[in-house]
Amino acid sequence: MTQTIFANARLVLPDEVVRGSLRVAGGRITDIAAGASVPAGAVDCAGDLVMPGLIELHTDNLERHIQPRPKVDWPHPAAIIAHDGELASVGITTVFDAMRVGSVPSERNDYAAYARQLATELLQMRAEGVLRISHFLHLRAEICSATLVEEMAAFGPEDRVGIVSLMDHTPGQRQFRDVSKLKQYVQGKHGMSDAGFEDHVAHMQSLREANGEEHERVAVAEARRYGAVLASHDDTLEDHVDTSAAHGVRLAEFPTTREAAAACHARGIAVMMGAPNLIRGGSHSGNVAAQELAEADLLDIVSSDYVPSALLSAALLLGDIWGDLPRGVATVTRAPADVVDMPDRGRLQIGARADVVRVHRIAGAGAVRGAWVAGERVA
Repeated sequence: MTQTIFANARLVLPDEVVRGSLRVAGGRITDIAAGASVPAGAVDCAGDLVMPGLIELHTDNLERHIQPRPKVDWPHPAAIIAHDGELASVGITTVFDAMRVGSVPSERNDYAAYARQLATELLQMRAEGVLRISHFLHLRAEICSATLVEEMAAFGPEDRVGIVSLMDHTPGQRQFRDVSKLKQYVQGKHGMSDAGFEDHVAHMQSLREANGEEHERVAVAEARRYGAVLASHDDTLEDHVDTSAAHGVRLAEFPTTREAAAACHARGIAVMMGAPNLIRGGSHSGNVAAQELAEADLLDIVSSDYVPSALLSAALLLGDIWGDLPRGVATVTRAPADVVDMPDRGRLQIGARADVVRVHRIAGAGAVRGAWVAGERVA
């Protein structure tokens, strides 16, 4: 049986950082020992951090690869391979690839349906052993859309759908309560005229009025059919959280206010915030800052959102903010693993899956010096 020993490392264990060695064999962690010795044949980590592989629950990165510019469609196999390699290079060893379901055929072409085809291609490449890291699906169910019901019906329990999030981007509420922020975003990305933007807002609001209630009911039912964890998105008011709790939501993605985050904790719903929000010092949409929630003990999980490399940086930053590196690392390892019921990963302990990352800290940032998935080196 092939084994690897990571020696002379600072091991980020669940509750402490220990100088020692980690032995992996057969895809599992088989031993953890204290001490700085370097046995023959071991990887000398020279004091670098060795931590669990990072777990990403919500990333738009694959969408960025398949459409690197507006109206530019990139070949999917090449995009999937590039996305997979990028995540491995920044220490992410398990990912829930976010794909939107629920389209607006009469709107911009980037709102056309794509998820079923992309998922089929990704799952086939996974079955062929092409991909480096562990991939699951995260279906972003867009409530304000025209085609959600038929798009979700095309998926089933065999598709590795681990998360379904209830997304409602109707202008004038949740993330875009301030419609001027939405206008800046849409016009900046698509060059839309003022009149075109007004038409867009009216059309989206009419879709929500016509379909919203039924789409929300269907999305909740489909998540149960897949066996997926249900997530809310952009909860803003306590009423939003009450609705989430009634649906059985376990994960709140990017609540926009401190009030909503506190309500989530009161109802046992884990709070996830974006790493870019934390690193930039605030939300680009003008919503609550991730650091404010961290300092109020209202932050449980971090997602890289649209910058994969931000996940590791955010974990290290949280470790500094809290004065507790294991707690910071847990927001991108153990906590996400727990919320999606994956007790085999996200922690350095004997018997756990050998998803391991070696990190060298440079001026507060982290440089990944190696990543292993089930004991096999992938970066």
